[in-house]
Amino acid sequence: MAPPSNRHAANRKRIWGWFFFDWASQPYNTLLLTFIFAPYVKEILGDGSAAQAAWGFGIGTAGLIIAFLAPILGAIADTSGTRMRWIWIFSALYVIGASGLWLATPTEVNLILVLAFFALGLMGMEFATIFTNSMLPDLGSKEEIGRISGNGWAFGYLGGLAALVIMLFFFAESAETGRTFIGLSPPFGLDPEAREGTRFVGPLTALWFIVFMVPFFLFVRDPRPAGRVAGVLRPALAALGQTLRRLPQTPSLFAYLASSMFYRDALNGIYAFGGIYAAGVLGWGVVDVGIFGILAIITGAIFCWIGGRADGRFGPKPVITVSILALTLVAAAIIFVSPTSVFGIPVAEGSALPTIAFYIVGAVIGAAGGALQSSSRSMMVRQADPARITEAFGLYALAGKATSFVAPLSIGIVTAATGSQQLGVIPLLVLFAIGLLLLIWVKPDGDRAEP
Repeated sequence: MAPPSNRHAANRKRIWGWFFFDWASQPYNTLLLTFIFAPYVKEILGDGSAAQAAWGFGIGTAGLIIAFLAPILGAIADTSGTRMRWIWIFSALYVIGASGLWLATPTEVNLILVLAFFALGLMGMEFATIFTNSMLPDLGSKEEIGRISGNGWAFGYLGGLAALVIMLFFFAESAETGRTFIGLSPPFGLDPEAREGTRFVGPLTALWFIVFMVPFFLFVRDPRPAGRVAGVLRPALAALGQTLRRLPQTPSLFAYLASSMFYRDALNGIYAFGGIYAAGVLGWGVVDVGIFGILAIITGAIFCWIGGRADGRFGPKPVITVSILALTLVAAAIIFVSPTSVFGIPVAEGSALPTIAFYIVGAVIGAAGGALQSSSRSMMVRQADPARITEAFGLYALAGKATSFVAPLSIGIVTAATGSQQLGVIPLLVLFAIGLLLLIWVKPDGDRAEP
């Protein structure tokens, strides 16, 4: 048996390797889903409402596929014990999908093909996250999980921030000047007129993932021996069915899965549409939205760290509750910010007040969203049966993906029906409210806790 010091060092390497998945994968959210590629889609389509509707339908379709396959894949992995193999497969989808966004030329763009590549990479990221999240309970005790989860999210935010700064400073050119945020032409002979600097966001995201997944694959292993993949589908589906039938017997777990299903969908809606909303309503370009993103990521990293420590001291439920309340207020505030008025108060043409207000909104989204996601992972550990922890995280993945199409599709539908990007975000208010209501029936330490 290895000495305690050696085991401690090995576990620290494993934790840091696990952190690197968040660092490597975060640019898909930061650069593609929110702050660079989404507003670029608005630029090339020209119409903000049309872009928001197309974005909603594209992401919503990917969400439907994720919702269908996630529980099946999770059950197979839980039965066979082969998580790392699946992470390799979905990492390949991530890289292929991100790389394909280079095809989003500013003229004669094949929007269906571009959205198909985007959806492929998004599915790769989401499916890989299912299996990496299920490793969290093996990294520490119940008291340590909140801090580990918070540190992982904070580290991921820093990775997203570094990638965003690189993109803004050296690649993402302004449509008007052809220069980046610091006044440079895109490197490597990239053509500003063809928006090759901005389109490089896809290949850069893929390269970033390839490089920074190396520590993950070096230091992280399946906690139990890998089994055979062949022949496990039927028993995996049988186990999944048995688990679903048992849910009514665990009311706190049931309520938490339902609550997280709605509030996580709403949060994903904010992330998916924040950049494209600012581009369409406030007329921001890629660089403007990128600066907004830097502010949101900084506050997100800080509050992931703070939230992880608050989680360790008070438990995850208070952190989740406060975060949902903050995000609900933010979703409501977004509706009342436009170039001509802020919260019903008219502003002069060219006023900086709408921009300042939206920067504040972005800071709150980053802070509350980061704390919410990190504490949601640790809450799942508290709700789960320790003997069936991987199965529980399969359910958590199912809850997170079962309605992952609702926010983007409902935003797409409401935006298309009203012709207004501002009114299009109303479904987020409903989703957050439902999530907060269901949280009432969640016990801080799960169904094992005394009433």
